[in-house]
Amino acid sequence: MELNPLLRRAVELGASDIHLKVGIPPILRRDGALGPLEEYSIVTDRDVEAVVEVLGKGSPERLEAFKQTGDVDIAYQDEDLPRFRVNAFRQRGHVSIALRVIPKNVPNFEALHMPQGVRRLADEHRGLVLVTGATGSGKTTTLAAMIDHINRSRQQHIVTIEDPIEILHSDHSCIVNQREVGLDTTDFTQALRRALRQDPDVILIGELRDAETAQTALQAAESGHLVLSTMHTVDAAETIGRMVEFFPAGKQQMIRSIMAGALRGIVSQRLLPRIAGGRIAAVEVMVTNSRIADLIRDNQPESITDAIEEGAFFDMQSFSQALLDLVVAENVDQEIAANAATNRHDFIVALERALKQKSANVRAEDRRVEEEKKAVAEEQELPALRLAQAE
Repeated sequence: MELNPLLRRAVELGASDIHLKVGIPPILRRDGALGPLEEYSIVTDRDVEAVVEVLGKGSPERLEAFKQTGDVDIAYQDEDLPRFRVNAFRQRGHVSIALRVIPKNVPNFEALHMPQGVRRLADEHRGLVLVTGATGSGKTTTLAAMIDHINRSRQQHIVTIEDPIEILHSDHSCIVNQREVGLDTTDFTQALRRALRQDPDVILIGELRDAETAQTALQAAESGHLVLSTMHTVDAAETIGRMVEFFPAGKQQMIRSIMAGALRGIVSQRLLPRIAGGRIAAVEVMVTNSRIADLIRDNQPESITDAIEEGAFFDMQSFSQALLDLVVAENVDQEIAANAATNRHDFIVALERALKQKSANVRAEDRRVEEEKKAVAEEQELPALRLAQAE
C-alpha cells in the first residue's frame, strides 16, 4: 500500500481523518462519520511498517523515539498533498496510525461561519483568549483563522509553539515564527518562557496542559502580550473551572483574580453535520466584561452561561443561541441540534418558540409583500380611473 495515493484519494473524497489499523481496510471520517475505503484491501503489519518509515523520513529522531515509547506526533507533507497531522501508536502488538487533514489555505471567518465575537477577540491586543472543544471540533482551524487575521491586519511579531506544527503561516504584515515541540524546543513550558524574550506581540500555545504552562501563559497575558491557546473543554464555564483546577487549592483564589483581569474571552465550538453536506460549527462566544470578570473572581461559574446569553451587546452568544440560529436557518437538523445541546429539554422548548416566531415573521412578510403588490396595482389603475371619470 503506497501512502501518497491513499492520502490523495482520501482528500478527493472529502475525508477529515484517515485511520490505518491492521486487519481492516483504511477507514475515513467524512462529515463526522467513519466508514471503510472499500477500494483498498485489508491493512497488514507490513503496510503499516512501510507507512511509518515514509512518515519518519523527515523526523528520524522522532521515529527512533516512537520505537522506544510506542507513540509519536508528527506532521507530514509531500508532493501536491496538503499537510497532515499524524499520530502513530502501538495497540495489542500492532501499530495503528491516525492522520488528520490540515487545509492548505487558511479559511477566513466568513468561510468558517464564525460569529462576530470571534473577530472581536482576534482584534484584542493583549490578554488571554482560549479556543475550546472536543478533539476534532475545529479548534486548530479557528485559531489559524485568528492568527491569519492578525497576520494580515497588524505589523507585529507572532510566535507559535505547537506539537506538531499543523497549519503553516507565511509572513504577511507580521513576522511569524513557528516552533515545534520535539524539534525546535523540548517542551511547551521552556518554549513559552523563551518566547517572552523574543520580542513577541502575539503568542500561540498549541494547548494548555498543566499548571506551569497555564501560569506562564497568564503571566504573559498580564504583561501585555496577546496569548492564544486551546483546551479540551466543552464550554466557557467548564474552561474557567478547569483552568482554576490546574492549581492547588491555596492558589485558586489568586488564579481567579488573575483570570478576571487577564482573560479576554473564550470560544467554544462543536462541529455538526450540515443538511446540505459537510459540517458547520456551533460556536459559543464569551467576551469578558465587568459582569463576567466579577463572576470569575467570585467563583460563580454556574451564572456565566446566563451572562453570555444576555451579552449580545458585547457580541456574545451561547451554544443554545448558536444551535437555534443553525436550525432556524435550516443548516442543521433539529434532532442533531437537540442532541448537541447542553440541556436537551430547554433547547427543544426554546426551539419551538423560535420556529413559531419564524412562522409569524414569514406570515408578516407575506402580508407586507401582498400589500405592496396591491398598492402598486392600485397606482397603476389610478390613471385609467381618472381618465374614465374625466370622460
